[in-house]
Amino acid sequence: MELQAKREESSSNSLQMKVFDSIEDFRSWRGAVVGDVGVVTTMGYLHRGHEALVRAAREQNKVLVATIFINPAQFAPGEDLEAYPRDEKRDLETCRLLGVDVVFMPPRDEIYPPGFGTYVETESGKASQNLYSEGSSRPTFFRGVATVVLKLFNIIQPKRAYFGRKDAQQCVVIQNTVRDLNVPVEIIIEPTVREHDGLALSSRNVYLNREERSKATILYSALTAGISAFENGETDADELRNIVTSEAKKEEGFALGYVSIADMNTMKEQQGTVKTGILAIAGHIGKTRLIDNMILE
Repeated sequence: MELQAKREESSSNSLQMKVFDSIEDFRSWRGAVVGDVGVVTTMGYLHRGHEALVRAAREQNKVLVATIFINPAQFAPGEDLEAYPRDEKRDLETCRLLGVDVVFMPPRDEIYPPGFGTYVETESGKASQNLYSEGSSRPTFFRGVATVVLKLFNIIQPKRAYFGRKDAQQCVVIQNTVRDLNVPVEIIIEPTVREHDGLALSSRNVYLNREERSKATILYSALTAGISAFENGETDADELRNIVTSEAKKEEGFALGYVSIADMNTMKEQQGTVKTGILAIAGHIGKTRLIDNMILE
């Protein structure tokens, strides 16, 4: 449903949506809240994938918080921290129309003040766990993700938090962080939202020019080939990876980074017979790095 069509359905609370940029002010508000709180954590530049998370959270919680924070701790030197797309005004309007009660959008120094030096690491996010993963391709990424998510959970104190399946390893890392550190938050994973031609929605898709955008569907095509083979009886991990790799290489404009079949709980790469797993692919089209995955089950 289009956002404009949702305007009249928005609750009266959403029309009075609050925006906080300080932890102190947010906690002052949070202390008076009664009822279940759901949270959707984002880096902004919201798209239909984020909107799906917000809608799911809105249905299941009395109070809905969205966070907008471009997390510097998950960007390595030379990555696109400063170039990452931003549109604060549009994001706030999107949140309001979807019935968000509060947006927490702190500046960097509010989350990482001078002298900050405590970080969270999980085995499932380490390069040593899986050489064919985001943890290997971006060695500091999940340390930054786990750290900021745990901080946001501590600040917001939600009952439920919502994440998209498109970032599969991130979901595993967050689930393991919550489990291992006894954080009382239910992690809810929602399906990947795709364009009409299968491309997974991502804020970074805006980097693609028209020609690159047409080539980007190769990730979906390659994963679909693997899923089809699995559903037709192929269960050998090496053969499934080869099928996806062969399909991906049909697009000359796609520089394949990796194809992976990882355990859904540990992110360890699977060998031999596959019963379930995360079938993932990553690579570059031009300067834009894209990732996608599907579940083998």
